[in-house]
Amino acid sequence: MAAEYLNSFGYKIIHRNYYSQYGEIDIIALDDDLLVFLEVKTRTSNLSSALSSVSYAKQLKLSKTASFFLSQNHQYEDNFTRFDLIVVLKKPDSTKIQHFKDAFTSVLE
Repeated sequence: MAAEYLNSFGYKIIHRNYYSQYGEIDIIALDDDLLVFLEVKTRTSNLSSALSSVSYAKQLKLSKTASFFLSQNHQYEDNFTRFDLIVVLKKPDSTKIQHFKDAFTSVLE
């Protein structure tokens, strides 16, 4: 669902569920020339639980995994990067997607 949402806004999905020894990145995509690492959270209750689940420890794992991805994919080494969060709120009668661009910066910088 998140990938379809991104595609509808012109993002090009490069990788889904990218794994390294440091962790996983749900989606890696290009937004024009910007390389975007996306964490996707699905919730049925509220937005705040999704936002709080991206702790410093999670940000560190995402940052290390993104750094590893870049070290293995040299064609993207000159791209600027961004870390986003997509929250899918599923309620019995509706589904809402919220996209938080620049949700955090790499904790390695």
